[in-house]
Amino acid sequence: MKKYSLLIIGVLLCLVLAACGEKSKEDVMEKLESVAEDMGSYQSQAMMTLEIGKEEQVYLVEVAHKKDDFYRVLLKNEQDDEGSQIILRNADGVFVLTPALNKSFQFQSEWPTNNSQPYLFQSLLQDIENDSEAGFKSTENYYVFETKTSYESNSNLPYQTIYFDKKTYTPVLVEVLDQDKNPLVKVEFSSFDIDADLPENTFDMETNMTSSIFGVPVMAQEDLPSTLTVLYPNEPMGAELVEENQMDTENGKRVLLSYQGEKDFTIIQETLNVSPTSAAIPETVSGEPVDLGFTVGAFSDNSLEWYHQGVQYFLASEQLTKEEMREVARSMSTEEAIK
Repeated sequence: MKKYSLLIIGVLLCLVLAACGEKSKEDVMEKLESVAEDMGSYQSQAMMTLEIGKEEQVYLVEVAHKKDDFYRVLLKNEQDDEGSQIILRNADGVFVLTPALNKSFQFQSEWPTNNSQPYLFQSLLQDIENDSEAGFKSTENYYVFETKTSYESNSNLPYQTIYFDKKTYTPVLVEVLDQDKNPLVKVEFSSFDIDADLPENTFDMETNMTSSIFGVPVMAQEDLPSTLTVLYPNEPMGAELVEENQMDTENGKRVLLSYQGEKDFTIIQETLNVSPTSAAIPETVSGEPVDLGFTVGAFSDNSLEWYHQGVQYFLASEQLTKEEMREVARSMSTEEAIK
């Protein structure tokens, strides 16, 4: 009898010790905060897949960060080199650069702290800290959090699941989920180097606009498409196309689409001028960068502007919300070409 009692006590002791060895949610959060506080810089590489829209979009995402507020995010579209972009934050502000088109936006913005950013360590940590009801579990290799997101312009992606490596406390996988907990955005990290040795010009705007980071040369004016392919939204938010006007410009064509209905809006599409001088003076926007899935655009008061495949797009409405403008832009598809 004594033998069996000792055996039971031994088993219970092992269970208690095992339980003591497993870190709690609070323990892991404290360690993550310590990692973020101690790192002077980091460099990461990930593959981001978006299941939003008709076609899957895949980006190579490379992040360079220097404490406290310097960021460079390279977004290389696997299907379209010309659509590759850079989100840059330095001492001069926040920029979205499209080197192949010699185009840039400058924002008066709090990016990246004002919205969830699934490829930035600090943003993931901020989302965990802001969600007092965040779920937590520990698997064999990962600490896993499920949190709410903070996408100001997209309430269709309210949740995310974040996997951290148990040994390094660095992110391994982030899945951004819709209302039904289906993953629509997936960020898979292939590397994450803490205290990386970054060149001094890593966060310099001119360097990033003129260097061949993506291996794609700046497009010349003669390389732009000879035709303007007009895009029409598949999600016009209850409105109908009532007028379409086209005109010649010094760069090619400009098309104006007017929609009326439940909410009115206008879309302007115009072939670009990609002269080298346009890189030196970024367009200033009193708004926010916005991820459209196929490109990064710029929100301002009542408009959304973006570049794609040698064309500039401008969507304006006093009635559409930011989320609705984003959905209209994402839904645009090829219909016809104007010679």
